[in-house]
Amino acid sequence: MSENLIIAEGNKEEKYSTLYPQLKAIVEGESDEIANMANVSACLMDTFGFLWAGFYRVIDGVLVLGPFQGPLACTRIKKGKGVCGTAWQNAETIVVPDVEQFPGHIACSSMSRSEIVVPIFKNRSVSAVLDIDSKELGTFDQTDRIWLEKVATLFSK
Repeated sequence: MSENLIIAEGNKEEKYSTLYPQLKAIVEGESDEIANMANVSACLMDTFGFLWAGFYRVIDGVLVLGPFQGPLACTRIKKGKGVCGTAWQNAETIVVPDVEQFPGHIACSSMSRSEIVVPIFKNRSVSAVLDIDSKELGTFDQTDRIWLEKVATLFSK
């Protein structure tokens, strides 16, 4: 894998279709999960310019902040709390067009306006979540859900 990320021009679908094979090559070429999470976060930020992109890992019954790109983040999140904790509890992707409308939203950054959280599964249980925040309302849709769920499967091995 080249050290340089090829950043696609065009619509969201085109960007994901260019980025995904690169992420796959990065993750398959490295056995350290933390290193892979760090690089995936960086690639997502470089490609899309989100407010925040990163991971929370399930450690001792709580989500603990992992590698990320963006402003300061919450360090620990309990199961069922906020978007991340709810995605973990329900073991499903959550797309939030307006975080102000999500009951119990945890405002780690007041700049966050919309969010998507995708669970990562190992041995049929959630081992981590991929969390992405945007400064804009309604940033995330079905295209993001589909592609980011594919990205999450890269960590399921």
